[in-house]
Amino acid sequence: MKANGTVFKYGDNVDTDVIIPARYLNIADKKELAEHCMEDIDTEFVHKVSAGDIMVGGENFGCGSSREHAPMVIKESGIDCVIAKTFARIFYRNAINIGLPILECPEASEGISDGDSVSIDFDSGVITNETTGQTFQAQPFPEFIKDIMASGGLVNSLTKKK
Repeated sequence: MKANGTVFKYGDNVDTDVIIPARYLNIADKKELAEHCMEDIDTEFVHKVSAGDIMVGGENFGCGSSREHAPMVIKESGIDCVIAKTFARIFYRNAINIGLPILECPEASEGISDGDSVSIDFDSGVITNETTGQTFQAQPFPEFIKDIMASGGLVNSLTKKK
């Protein structure tokens, strides 16, 4: 698995209420819900994001409530991977469950800027900032997580094994 896209960078403690504000949680359609992704901190995000883009955060990305909507709207908006220094534990698990690749890599979080072009090799964990030429090493996913990601999430992965 690989990803390659333009970076949208945010800071520390980006919480789930910022990723998808609670006032929209009554929307059932994923595409419609994703139209509100990040709007409280980046009103232009949904107008600029393209399929395959990368989101970069600081420490404690995805903190706050345990809603699965947060990683789902990030994925639905077109983001192929979120890189952060650290993730809130429940966000990390929810992201894997819905098939959104996430990588913890403090060096990449520090060394990548908003608007940079980044490529990711999920098999090796190598993150390359194509804009600067810098490379960073994240921990690659174990095989069972790669299978979940390739299947589009945990439920699809379990259904496929039957």
